[in-house]
Amino acid sequence: MKVTTRTVAEIGLVALALVAAWAPIGPSVVEDWFSTGIYPAIQRTVTPFSNSAPLALLDALSVAAVIVVAVALTRAVRAVRRTGRARPVWTALGRLSVAAAVTYLAFLFLWGLNYRRVPMEQRLLVPPGSPPPEAVVQLGLTAAAQINELHDEAHGSGWQQEPRDSAPLLRAFRDIQRALSDAPPAEPGRLKRSMLGPYFRWTSVDGMINPFGLEVLVNPDLLPFERPFVAAHEWAHLAGYADESEASFVGWLTCLRADAPARYSGWLALYWQVSGEVAQRERARIAETLAAGPRRDIDAVVARIRRSEKPWLRDAGWRVYDRYLKANRVEEGVRSYGTGLTLILGARFGDGWIPIRRDAPSRDRPPGS
Repeated sequence: MKVTTRTVAEIGLVALALVAAWAPIGPSVVEDWFSTGIYPAIQRTVTPFSNSAPLALLDALSVAAVIVVAVALTRAVRAVRRTGRARPVWTALGRLSVAAAVTYLAFLFLWGLNYRRVPMEQRLLVPPGSPPPEAVVQLGLTAAAQINELHDEAHGSGWQQEPRDSAPLLRAFRDIQRALSDAPPAEPGRLKRSMLGPYFRWTSVDGMINPFGLEVLVNPDLLPFERPFVAAHEWAHLAGYADESEASFVGWLTCLRADAPARYSGWLALYWQVSGEVAQRERARIAETLAAGPRRDIDAVVARIRRSEKPWLRDAGWRVYDRYLKANRVEEGVRSYGTGLTLILGARFGDGWIPIRRDAPSRDRPPGS
């Protein structure tokens, strides 16, 4: 068989993808070279473009991918029928493998390498170990008290349909980014609808980012008071915080520094998160402290989810996502959502819920740190 330059290049691309997938690149290298190096420049270029696009870029990419695969396999099958040989199928599969390798490399170098950056608990002053169960319950009680207090003011002010139109939320997002990293602040993404909307409904997914177009896609059924936190969480992903616990931590801090509607959204999201981590008895204990207004909002979220959720598809979707996270070196998988409570309860904060970094000047650290 004659080996052409194209064949060598294709084999090289597949080999490069395998090396990129398994190479033991140090987190500090990724942090300095990619996450706070070239990635911010990529994000600040790509996201404004995707924000201006009227449709979700991921939809267009997905349709194009399906068409390419279908055409390649159809041509291969026709060639087999015409020639009686299996070689066209193997050729098509080889080319699709090359396309998959290119797609994976694009994923890594546009966003995916952020999974390998230095973990947040190593960048902040966070003591080792998990918080005690009673501390988690107390956090849930605090969240309930906060949404009780904020409910009337938040509902009186109302929520922007597009969180990017909220100046307090944008300002808070910039402040938190500057506190956490010396990299330039990320460009917030516009919340977009997608053809994945039905899937989001069926699996109870609130949102995601497109790692190729660095855009934000959300569940179209989100209620107004859910949107600020979901936006801040997804913006955190755009800022390079790929880990779900870190994105939730950044999103929560962002909401807490913004106006009453955003603070209400942030505390409500934290209430949900704590409720999912504690036992039934403690969950009931926390729920008993809710006032009528927040209870109505929580009931509305439950009704939204139950209206469209398909449990079998939800469970299957989360199992796939768990494998995806573990394949990207997130050992906890979907359990990484819950580890955000460790950051909230363990991190040390300055004024205004500003987390204190390990590399902060000693004068900025609290006594005894």
